Amino acid sequence: MTERTHSSESETACGCKLGRVATEYELPNLDDELVTYWTGDGDEQLSTRQLATYVNQRVLEAALEDANILLKDGEIENTYRLLTDDDVSSGTQVQTRNELERDGVPIDQVESNFVSHQTVYNHLTDCLAATLETPSDDERVERSADKLGALQNRTEAVTTDTVAQLERNDILDIGEFNVTVSVTVTCEDCLQEYPIRTLLDERSCDCQDSSADETR
Repeated sequence: MTERTHSSESETACGCKLGRVATEYELPNLDDELVTYWTGDGDEQLSTRQLATYVNQRVLEAALEDANILLKDGEIENTYRLLTDDDVSSGTQVQTRNELERDGVPIDQVESNFVSHQTVYNHLTDCLAATLETPSDDERVERSADKLGALQNRTEAVTTDTVAQLERNDILDIGEFNVTVSVTVTCEDCLQEYPIRTLLDERSCDCQDSSADETR
């Protein structure tokens, strides 16, 4: 297994996290790829969220290669999904991490080097001076999702603090608790309810799909 060491800032293309990660995992062409994918046309254009996934999968791939793990087609994508997807159970995630540790992959260090889409955006705009004429549809959706997610997290935090304070003052009687805030959108035409994240991902409701079918 190859042991990676953190490179000094002078050896990196820039001082931000993504620049340091690209140097540490020896990804010399990553900057060019990110700019090309972000500013591409049509189907070739990727959002910063998609680019964050791309970067993180490249990091994971480099770490597995360092551990001399033979990679099969699709293995990196599936392993990354098992580590990060919200739909994957915590038991499966723990098992995946333990298996990687046994194979010599320093998974704690690898995961700490994963980047967010905001980090990718900052790297593109601040370090690489890349620009878009207008935000893509994907970027608009992501910004909207981030704004709604921040509001949702804030509501959860305020609610948790309020309940805890009332419980401490013996005004409210409750055991261990968790607060979950969910937002749904109901289409009055098709009468279907959608979690806001699902609606943003799908970009339409069922009645829009039905209307499209009727015109064919």
